[in-house]
Amino acid sequence: MDFSELREAIEKVQLVDGHAHSLVALDSAFPFINSFSEAQGDALSDAPHSLSFKRNLRNIAELYGCESTLQAVEEYRRSSGLEFISSVCFKTANISAVLIDDGLKLDKKHDLEWHKRYVPFVGRVLRIEHLAEEILDQEMPEGCTWRLDMFTEIFLENLRSVGDKVFGLKSIAAYRSGLEINTQVTKEDAEEGLSEVLCAGKPVRITNKSLIDYLFICSLEVAVCYDLPLQIHTGFGDKDLDLRLSNPLHLRKVLEDKRFSECRIVLLHASYPFSKEASYLASVYKQVYLDFGLAVPKLSVHGMISSIKGLLELAPLKKVMFSTDGYASPETYYLGAKKAREVVFSVLRDACIDSDLSVAEAIEAAEDIFAQNAIHFYKIMLGVKSNDSKLNVQPNNVKKEIVVSENDVSLVRVIWVDASGQHRCRVVPVKRFNDVVKKNGVGLTFACMGMSSAVDGPADETNLTGTGEIRLMPDLSTRCRIPWKSQEEMVLVDMHLKPGEPWEYCPREALRRVSKVLKEEFNLVMNAGFENEFYLLKSVLREGKEEWVPIDSTPYCSSSGYDAVSPIFHDVVADLHSLNIAVEQLHSEAGKGQFEVALGYTVCMKAADNLIFTREVVRAVARKHGLLATFVPKYALDDIGSGSHVHLSLWQNGENVFMASGGASSHGMSSIGEEFMAGVLHHLPSVLAFTAPVPNSYDRIQPNTWSGAYQCWGKENREAPLRTACPPGIQDGLVSNFEIKCFDGCANPHLGLAAIIASGIDGLRRHLRLPEPIDANPASLDGKLQRLPKSLSESLEALEKDDFLHDLIGERLLVAIKGVRKAEINYYSKDKEAYKQLIHRY
Repeated sequence: MDFSELREAIEKVQLVDGHAHSLVALDSAFPFINSFSEAQGDALSDAPHSLSFKRNLRNIAELYGCESTLQAVEEYRRSSGLEFISSVCFKTANISAVLIDDGLKLDKKHDLEWHKRYVPFVGRVLRIEHLAEEILDQEMPEGCTWRLDMFTEIFLENLRSVGDKVFGLKSIAAYRSGLEINTQVTKEDAEEGLSEVLCAGKPVRITNKSLIDYLFICSLEVAVCYDLPLQIHTGFGDKDLDLRLSNPLHLRKVLEDKRFSECRIVLLHASYPFSKEASYLASVYKQVYLDFGLAVPKLSVHGMISSIKGLLELAPLKKVMFSTDGYASPETYYLGAKKAREVVFSVLRDACIDSDLSVAEAIEAAEDIFAQNAIHFYKIMLGVKSNDSKLNVQPNNVKKEIVVSENDVSLVRVIWVDASGQHRCRVVPVKRFNDVVKKNGVGLTFACMGMSSAVDGPADETNLTGTGEIRLMPDLSTRCRIPWKSQEEMVLVDMHLKPGEPWEYCPREALRRVSKVLKEEFNLVMNAGFENEFYLLKSVLREGKEEWVPIDSTPYCSSSGYDAVSPIFHDVVADLHSLNIAVEQLHSEAGKGQFEVALGYTVCMKAADNLIFTREVVRAVARKHGLLATFVPKYALDDIGSGSHVHLSLWQNGENVFMASGGASSHGMSSIGEEFMAGVLHHLPSVLAFTAPVPNSYDRIQPNTWSGAYQCWGKENREAPLRTACPPGIQDGLVSNFEIKCFDGCANPHLGLAAIIASGIDGLRRHLRLPEPIDANPASLDGKLQRLPKSLSESLEALEKDDFLHDLIGERLLVAIKGVRKAEINYYSKDKEAYKQLIHRY
């Protein structure tokens, strides 16, 4: 058989390294010889006599053109410098992407940005035990000690803050206490474990099994919410593990726990010497995947081939992934890549000889193992270059990172959304941002939260003036490259009186406050997903004056209407994916020139952030195409309005608990879901002051326009303001979420969601029940149903009377919001044509 095509494909493929670690400076205390062996202490002196050491040292010497001795290689490294040898190793390895676990404690290790000099794409994997130890190493206020509740809150907050920034989580439970994870570990046991760990002193090292199991389960719950994979060390590794407890078969309880059935798990190190056990698990559990880093190149050639063959005995080829498990020295990356190519070629060649595979199938398997499996699995949007066109793949449903070196970023946009729902920003040079703004923020007047959609000055009755200053503190978890301006970044901010002291008028902080109450009182998290309706307008001259008119007159879901603007939506979707924002669908809407982009659901804080970035993307792409995109609620009074409908669900311990589960249910939802939704329905008139914040909003909320004009709810009734939904894949008769239709593009999404959660909390506290659903057009029942506020004045009047929202949202913030709303009412009541200028503000 001719295997030249297979060999060529393997040699040329650009590798995606799914598991590696940081490099260290040449003068690090970490000894170079440790790159060749997992041995430590006295045992390290025997490492040069192992087969893998002799082979790997010879391979490095051949690369450098020096004598094949440890002393000669170390001298070459010192004389050449880290930058040179890194360039040589990574270029020869031909690695296009690497995911780095930067939690490995190494002396003088480099940060992730440093590695981008040598690899086009560098992503982060977060080690959960390292994060926990960092938190516990922090000093508590005098006289205070860490308690489990406080620690858990901070730990989960840290995980969630990077949920959309990392490409996976990782656990070293195998090293500390073994893989027989107790999925039902109690808080009491975890609290005892925490005390034991703290008594051992600092720096903290977590070894207590109950605490490790608790961290593991908490992390799995976050991984499920953010669709993040979890890498797990299995098999051999550092000396501190008990090899008997690192057998992946111990993970059975985790794998069969329904809470985590959708969480993708990667077994690292080829699980050596339990490779066949790992292969079995990958064959019978949908969520199990395999990675053979460390086994290649740390074993003998026979051991590497035997281990990879063991993995492939049962495991699907689509579930096996390459990594180097490189760490400390660039040579580890080079050796991992070199030996992986050789070993995989040998294994696939033998599979062809044995008639398990055809040569074509072997080539496809090689492409999958070395690149494509990781690209899809870790959601990396990366154009993997190769002479083989099969490898030029950019999946549409995965993460994309615009790769530009740090020096190419010149400006950072610091973005906030005010009480009137307007996006505003300050722009600072990137050096100042990194040196000053990241720590100290940007100064801004108190008046910023008192401005209306008409006047850039504080409205009367807001109690906010030009006296006093806050700090706009960047939430670095939201920092991202601007897709349409490659030399700029943007970041959302929190409002603080001083760094570390939130301002009570901050919209994002308001959402955090009520979310915390929901979590602490009911152990619930609200997820949200927004639909964005907007108009695309073009400029025309009429009688010498510029006017903005719709780009077309096509009807709802018109194929020709979409086709005409598809280049715009290709750009929009690509930009949103580059920001890790999931797009579920898009279509032309019923209005002239009106379109909709529906986003995927996520935790409510992230959903609100995503909505802000989505509006920025849509407006920017439209400008690039010479158009104006506006989210104004009622662009033309004689046409359909634009909403920002939001779908909401409640989650508890990683499960959707809005939906009924077994036994009798009310309307297909759980009692928790019904009580929460009943609270929202009860407070809906006052909630409108948040979600429909300008007079123009009420031109949209009219009967027979699918905007929800009456205070009622219905099952799949699009004329009801609250609609329970049963999307495809949900069992008939059950509902997975409910939709609020009276939410529009002028609303500050953080304030809108805060008001909704506060209303739901009232429903949960008072165990409110829903009335019977309305299954007809509510307008046909006029007189029998309560009309929702017909104007901003009416919703403001409802808010004035709503003591519960005052208590939960915060009195001072509500005073400011009501002051802004009164200014809106006053301004637009004096000029009936003024609403037309809103297209330039929203």
